[in-house]
Amino acid sequence: MTDPSSAATPATANQPEILSPAGDMSSALAGLAAGADALYLGLKHFSARMQADNFATNELAALLDLAHSQGRKIYVAMNTFFKPGEEAAVSRMIRRLLQGPHPDAIIAQDLAIIELARQAGFDGEIHFSTLANLTHQACLCSAANLGASRVILPRELSIDEIRLLNQARPQNLGLEIFVHGALCYCVSGRCWWSSYLGGKSGLRGRCVQPCRRVYKQGGKEGRFFSCRDFSLDALLKTTLEFSGIRSWKIEGRKKGPHYVYYVTTAYKLLRDNPQDPAAKNEAGELLEMALGRPYTRGRFLPQRGLSPTAFGPAPKTDKGDNRGGDKKTNYQTDSGLLCGRVVMEQDKKSMAVKASMELIPKDFLRIGSEEDSWHQTFSLGKRLPKGGMLTLNAPKHKTPRLGTPVYLIDRREPELTQILKTWQDKLAARRPKVKKDADIPEFQPYAPRPENMRGARRLDIVVRGALPHGRRGKEGIKPGTVQGLWLSPRALNEVSRTLFGRISWWLPPVIWPDEEENWLRNIRQAQRNGARHFVCNSPWQEAMFESKQNLSLTAGPFCNLTNAFALGALARLGYSQAIVSPELSAADFLALPAQSPLPLGVVASGYWPAGITRYPVLPLKPDEVLHSPKREGFWFRQYGQNNWIYPSWPLDLSAYRQQLEKAGYITFVHLQEYPPKELENRPGRTSEFNWKIDVL
Repeated sequence: MTDPSSAATPATANQPEILSPAGDMSSALAGLAAGADALYLGLKHFSARMQADNFATNELAALLDLAHSQGRKIYVAMNTFFKPGEEAAVSRMIRRLLQGPHPDAIIAQDLAIIELARQAGFDGEIHFSTLANLTHQACLCSAANLGASRVILPRELSIDEIRLLNQARPQNLGLEIFVHGALCYCVSGRCWWSSYLGGKSGLRGRCVQPCRRVYKQGGKEGRFFSCRDFSLDALLKTTLEFSGIRSWKIEGRKKGPHYVYYVTTAYKLLRDNPQDPAAKNEAGELLEMALGRPYTRGRFLPQRGLSPTAFGPAPKTDKGDNRGGDKKTNYQTDSGLLCGRVVMEQDKKSMAVKASMELIPKDFLRIGSEEDSWHQTFSLGKRLPKGGMLTLNAPKHKTPRLGTPVYLIDRREPELTQILKTWQDKLAARRPKVKKDADIPEFQPYAPRPENMRGARRLDIVVRGALPHGRRGKEGIKPGTVQGLWLSPRALNEVSRTLFGRISWWLPPVIWPDEEENWLRNIRQAQRNGARHFVCNSPWQEAMFESKQNLSLTAGPFCNLTNAFALGALARLGYSQAIVSPELSAADFLALPAQSPLPLGVVASGYWPAGITRYPVLPLKPDEVLHSPKREGFWFRQYGQNNWIYPSWPLDLSAYRQQLEKAGYITFVHLQEYPPKELENRPGRTSEFNWKIDVL
């Protein structure tokens, strides 16, 4: 093994950069050693990968100094949403970043970061995270207008859709695409599954990955939502034709230096030698060594129709989708490389593992799945040949069953250790000048002027969901409430034109590039028919309206709005009202209206989705309940290209309406979805979401 950075050349103006993950210093140095053009990493707070070690600001200063001396870049991810009252802490953290070498960009989910970063004095680039949910052409102009330099695209896109976005982007806006790493089942920024089950929000970097668990529906049982890893490898040469693609991004801030080094080296080979079969083969061999799950192309080649989950059709011809898997089933979705199985339980205190590949000293292994409460990890003390047997002591209550898989999850081969030692010495030699915290002046960001809503008329909006085929809704709209409808061709054709101006028209939380034209036609037809009030469920959907004259645009609850600075950004985009995220706690809910520059609404009741996915839910049936190991019920329904996954118990904050009105909320939304028949008329559980707990 040689250090490729010794011969590394930076990306040219016509090439995308190789952007590598850094969850800790060892992984950061591995990325630099492998020739990454840029690294992305998080601090100890406000990072969407809070399970990673992340960086203190003094560590980051030394790394920045080293990276810049090598012509590399560092991007800092501050890509969570910010709760009311956290804005000052965010600004202070940015100010600390500016006391030494400056990061080249901040990666943001929350719209507030634009204003907070500028007020704090940051003059670098702002990159909007995939969590910000920029999914179609019109979004790009809206993001550029707010000051973004780059947009990180969703992983659900096809090559044709990426081409459309590349053609539609403003010239001053770059695009970044994920090329490798773990894959979420739900659309980024459109998953509340973990938060709904107990306040550990994925939008705050605390996801407990409920999609990786075993679920049951009828006689079917399995990890129906657990995805393979994403890998585009040699297919990426097509994207080299797209001038707007500035970055190939490797996912993995929770991965070790072995993964970072091998994957970075592989993609640098593929970028620099797109027509070389030998480079393609070498890159494939390197990715085989990256300790990942079996791979999927996702929807990059949609004509193949593959599901990214274990229960999708197994690929028959593309060997790239089989790498790293169990050849007997090809259905592994646990992290790590399958390297053996438990073959013998010798007694209650020990067991035997048979290796299916050669293992070396310091290999870090895991017995069982991460979701198994008894799973265990350990470091190997000696070499174990392929077919060799290893006897291990089993802790109390952690004895696995025969056949339990064993995974290689990290490796410290001597050659890589030596390369990292060389880079650690380079890091130790850096002495950047950094001001002490005591020398940094106090800073309080200037908040937008709040809207005075005293005496405003209260309004209820009942948003009707679509009925399953053959069903009839029983609920009517009570006097004094406004009817809300999801905008659709069916609704446009069935509603009388005399009613269009009285209805609140709701846009979906996700619009994909290949359907944007249809949505633009729907919006124009609704306006011609007299529609005046629209609820946009992505902040960027305002760009779909050619003129906002005589219109009332509300930012909907799927925009994940949680603080006054984000609401101020929406006001600049032309919104006249906003409905806040239902993820907030009671204290956050009640504090926000007094700070908000826009009138506010809240989701008061109804079925709130656990998540929204573009992938098929195989092999399950829609509108039938499935259960988790803890007997939590869920069901799903398809709307357009997306499947909405719902908990079996609805959200209900009606008991707190008086408090919410007193705090200043003027709009109360009721999401009237029609659950499966087996849940109808069943009294019981409702959810207060995070009302009584502080979302982490």
